[in-house]
Amino acid sequence: MSNEQVSNQGNVPNANRLLWAGFMAIFAAGVGFAIRGGIFDNWGKEFGFTATQLGAIGGAGFTGFCFGIIIGGVVADKIGYGKLVIAAFACHVISAFVTFGATTPQNAYQMLTWGMFIFAFANGTLEAVANPLVATLFPQNRTHYLNILHASWPAGLVAGSVLGWILDDKMELNWKIQLALYLIPTVGYGLMFLGQKMPKSEASEKGAKLSEMLKDVGLLGALVVCYLVSLFCAGPLGLPQSVGYGVAGALLVAVGVMTKGSLGSILLFILFITHAMIGAVELGTDGWIQNITGNLFTSEQGKWLFIWTSVIMFSLRFCAHWIEKNLKLSPVGLLVVCSILAVVGLRLASGMQSFAMALIALGIYAVGKTFFWPTMLAVVSDRYPRTGAVAISIMGGIGMLSAGLIGGPGLGYSKDRYAAETLQQTNAAVYQTVKVAEPSKFLFLAPVNAIDGKKLAEAKESKAPSADQKAIVAADQTGDRKTLLADSYIPLVMAIIFIAILLYFRSIGGYKVLTLAESEKTS
Repeated sequence: MSNEQVSNQGNVPNANRLLWAGFMAIFAAGVGFAIRGGIFDNWGKEFGFTATQLGAIGGAGFTGFCFGIIIGGVVADKIGYGKLVIAAFACHVISAFVTFGATTPQNAYQMLTWGMFIFAFANGTLEAVANPLVATLFPQNRTHYLNILHASWPAGLVAGSVLGWILDDKMELNWKIQLALYLIPTVGYGLMFLGQKMPKSEASEKGAKLSEMLKDVGLLGALVVCYLVSLFCAGPLGLPQSVGYGVAGALLVAVGVMTKGSLGSILLFILFITHAMIGAVELGTDGWIQNITGNLFTSEQGKWLFIWTSVIMFSLRFCAHWIEKNLKLSPVGLLVVCSILAVVGLRLASGMQSFAMALIALGIYAVGKTFFWPTMLAVVSDRYPRTGAVAISIMGGIGMLSAGLIGGPGLGYSKDRYAAETLQQTNAAVYQTVKVAEPSKFLFLAPVNAIDGKKLAEAKESKAPSADQKAIVAADQTGDRKTLLADSYIPLVMAIIFIAILLYFRSIGGYKVLTLAESEKTS
């Protein structure tokens, strides 16, 4: 089969329609995600929320997605993709009405939190459908088509950001009107999936049981998930750490029983760990980048830079096949190059002093992060076909959990730490007057007394800042730069891991797509 045939043909007549239906589904999720992120300030003003409360509402988006994609991935091959699409569509509609139910300060927190959770659960469920579906539709060119599928996410972010910018910042329309707009692409993907027959994965067609699909994940893969679950229990749920470890231990035992003690694939275990890093550096950084660039430049320039990086991602995700073909890169080779570009981009961004330099630095970073997520899904689908929808759904859940529990909080901790340390060094007396009493904590790292957010805002907004206020703002900007520099070490570690994996594949004859029969022989 020629390259052109591979790149343009699916294995069922309605393959292209299903691909674009999945594209529209993730596009709807991106639009809703961007619009919701843009109206956080509206919720704060209308209902009097603190930053901590808004953060908790936003955090429901990460956890809801994780539950949706992992649960959906586990049951997808058993109940069929069609039923999951119906469930996701219903959840998207329900989430809108739950969110619209926030009318008073008394009920707003619960309604918005549950609305965000249900919305994200729908997003995760759709990815539990779209990822394995596209991997099944285009088995000989998964990297290309999974990248096309996931071009919908930055497209949705751009559309949602532009809509929010116009309708909120310029026209100042009610946040409910803005939010209702994501229902338009929701209806779109519902109509595109309507009446379509969707193929099963190769493993499902062969009648594989869930216990067989989990064997390659095994105890090692489950260990990655269980660690993140323990963090989730002790973090967002606020349970004692011992309870988190207990829940994680119970899940690990359950996987051990189901797989009859299978250790799992060491390579898949490494890929899971690496995807946790991808979640931290891609989604975690995306969660902070507008804040950081808006702080180093202006709020409007920060929005332009976010749109700039999203447009780059959208455009390049249609070019994965061309890059592989013309640059002779395997999916793992592509991941090596992307990791190196991400390191260079973040390190340049840490020193950017002008908007032009920001365009260059963040442009390089955007090129680097473009292919991470979908290409990792392609590698797992190529090498572990007997896992069906399970392994790539677990991988998506790991990436999202890592973004919510490690990436976002970790970068926030870094900003607090580096800004506080800088101000303590440049003006210790001022630091003593603006530091908060309750220290910021992150995992096992030393606690730090951050700069008080209200006093920092006062310093930034002052039209005639004093010398002390200038010192506070300068320290905060230094904290942003050092955070980006620290962030660059994550893709550096990823690059080393991917080079090792690339050498491993060369030692066994090169990277190749495995059939179910070949996968069972190598296990």
